[in-house]
Amino acid sequence: MSVVLQLSDPHFGTEQAPVAEALLALARQARPDLLVLSGDVTQRARRRQFDAARAYLDRLAPPALLALPGNHDIPLFNLPARLLQPYGGWRRCFGDELEPVFESTELLAIGVNTTRPGRHKDGEVSAAQVERVAARLARARRGQLRLVVTHQPLHVIEPSDEANLLHGAEAAARAWAAAGADLVLGGHIHLPYVRPLGERYAALPRPVWAVQAGTALSWRLRRGAPNSVNLLRYARGEEVCRVERWDYLAGRFVCVREDVLALAREAEPAFA
Repeated sequence: MSVVLQLSDPHFGTEQAPVAEALLALARQARPDLLVLSGDVTQRARRRQFDAARAYLDRLAPPALLALPGNHDIPLFNLPARLLQPYGGWRRCFGDELEPVFESTELLAIGVNTTRPGRHKDGEVSAAQVERVAARLARARRGQLRLVVTHQPLHVIEPSDEANLLHGAEAAARAWAAAGADLVLGGHIHLPYVRPLGERYAALPRPVWAVQAGTALSWRLRRGAPNSVNLLRYARGEEVCRVERWDYLAGRFVCVREDVLALAREAEPAFA
């Protein structure tokens, strides 16, 4: 069985030390095969914040890391850096690849950089990105859990979050569903939930699930949503993926919900 730890929006610079230590304990317990970091790693893209994030991830020491920038990882007030080197701090700590891909026998995870230096916080997915991800999904091996990771969400459930919906989300949802996606992981709005994309986009060719993570470490909490992370569990050949939501409560992370998501294995590619 493969285990994926999804954490999002830690906003280093606003992180809480007790929560960070509790997350280390959870990671030691869960022993994930892949850590997915779905954006907003820093609060203001400052050097010391990137350094703190990198040092913390080194302590987590996951076997594999798929990390994406969020809108907060682009300088906001340093206009020359925003215009000329918007990902300079990110690249220094995480490397040049802004759209990483991870593959194992049981997993295929595809990162999509939905940030745009020209936007303040809105996210966007281009036609070229939609096509690239769909092409990679179509080459997935039989039995792999197929994940797409964005920062801004493809599906929101609160009216107040409609403005945070990813630009180009419907085209992406339809193309990625047709190509075989199982789950789309995101962050940005600090609200954890698991919902079918078909709630928003009717007549998708297969079930695809939106899996949103809350803020992992920051004190910038959304009312009613504590610090939280997700654990995904999947074994090759199973027709379900288990998604556990772990909330920080009374000094430790506790599993407060498990969703058992049905996967459309009848739509497997014809090739191995």
